[in-house]
Formats: sequence, C-alpha cells, structure tokens
Amino acid sequence: MDFGKFKLHIIRECHFKLDGGAMFGVVPKAMWNKVSPADEANRVDMACNLLVIETPQKKVLVETGMGPRWSAQERERYDLRTLVDHSKALAELGISNDQIDAVIISHMHFDHMGGAVMEQGGKLVPTFPKALVYVQKGEYDMAHKANARAKASYRTEDYQVLEQQGLLEMVNGDREIVPGVSVRITGGHTSHHQVVVFESEGQKGVFFADIVPTKSHLSPPWVMGYDHYPLETCDRKDEWLGRAAREKWLVVFDHEKEVPWGHVEQTGDGKFSWNPLSASTLEYGLVV
Repeated sequence: MDFGKFKLHIIRECHFKLDGGAMFGVVPKAMWNKVSPADEANRVDMACNLLVIETPQKKVLVETGMGPRWSAQERERYDLRTLVDHSKALAELGISNDQIDAVIISHMHFDHMGGAVMEQGGKLVPTFPKALVYVQKGEYDMAHKANARAKASYRTEDYQVLEQQGLLEMVNGDREIVPGVSVRITGGHTSHHQVVVFESEGQKGVFFADIVPTKSHLSPPWVMGYDHYPLETCDRKDEWLGRAAREKWLVVFDHEKEVPWGHVEQTGDGKFSWNPLSASTLEYGLVV
C-alpha cells in the first residue's frame, strides 16, 4: 500500500491461540466471548502481523513474530501454525532477509522477538543478518531480571546471538529510527513497551503492538491479564486512540486475525469504533 512516499506491507507470520481470560483480563467472559469466541480450551484466535515499511532510504521491519523454533508440544499448546519460511520471510514482497536495514521490536516477549533468530546448520543465526534490531534498554534490562510472573514470556536465545554479533541496538526513550519512522514509549504492557509511529507526506500511522493488540481491545478498560501495569495501559490507550481518531491516523494491530489495519473513530460519548481497510489492501490473502 502506498503511504506518502512510503510503501507499507503486512506479512502474517503465524496463527496461534492464547487463553481468552489472559487476553481480556478482568473483563467477564460473557462479554469478550461475543467478540472473540473461545474454543473448547478457552483459547481465542490470534495472529502475528509484521509491518514492513519501505522508505525512500531504508527497509524497516516492525516485529518478527513467534518464529520457527517451537517443539511439537509447544505448538499444540498454542495451536501454532507458522505461515512463512523464515529463511525467506519476505520473499512474497520481493525482499530478501539481508535487504532489511532495521528491525523494531515493541517489547521482547517471544511472540514479538521469536523470529529475530533462526536455526541454520545446527546453530542459531540472525534472521535478518544486516539489520540492527532496536529494543528499549529498559525492556532489555527487564528481560534479564524478570520475576517469576514475567520471565516465562522472555527467551534469552531470541536475542543473545544478536547481542553477540553487535546487532542489538539499545534505545533510551523516544527516538527516530530512520527518517519518518520513530518509537514512542507507552509502558503499560511492560514498563518500556513502545509503539511505532510512521509519517510521510502528511500521512501518519501507528503500530500499536500490545497496548491495543486487536480490534476487540479498543475499549480502554479492556486490557490484557498479561499487562504488567494495566491501569497505565488503560490511560495510554485512551490517549493514543483519541489522537489517532482526531488526526485520522492509519492504525495497525499486531495480533488481529482479520484485517489488521484501518482507522479508529471516537463518538461523542468517548467510545471508539473500528473501520478496517478493505481486504483488497492485503496483498497475500491474510484474512481467514
């Protein structure tokens, strides 16, 4: 999709499922099950949507998804269905892995950073060998000192190889990564969770990552049980969604299983509604 002088693409890296109670926190199942129906194991359908931003100067990948390194037992637990060959993850776009200049990770949980490395010849190697991988320093620190509740979401093997090869780039706070593409700390989901803001020729968009993972999470109080700071998530959602609605930003959801990009509107009573773009804007038939 053309976006000012940028070209945007969505790559659906996988389908998977997570517990509905964990995905909707204190929201009663009688409410969330109407918009995100659970299976017999109480799991809801999810996806990992990667955003490719081609600027006139650089090729940027936002997120890397779950990645390929999962056991049969883990795949069954998450009903994980990998949809790309990670050795040529962007081949449908005519982009090779070594053409990616920058990878931006919203936070270092395994469903966002798991695809940053892959196994090749019996060892782990960077999936995007020439790209710097941008993470918040505070998030990196959290991954190393996570307590018993948080540590299950981090896998050190997802980033150790990158660090050893000098490809892990630490960011301290808000920063422009390449011209027109910036990160902004929101906190909430984790202490240093960041969103990605992109702008070209007067058009603006935001990749919300896990402060608004799906269209079913538009209501500010509908926050995940996974969130480290749920009250902060609620406040940041209200702030960011309000701005996106007023300024007519393109909004991208990381875990939406249907059309993951579109626009948000806010009604007079402050509620938000979702207007997805046409499925025809998705180049590779992502809707299931």
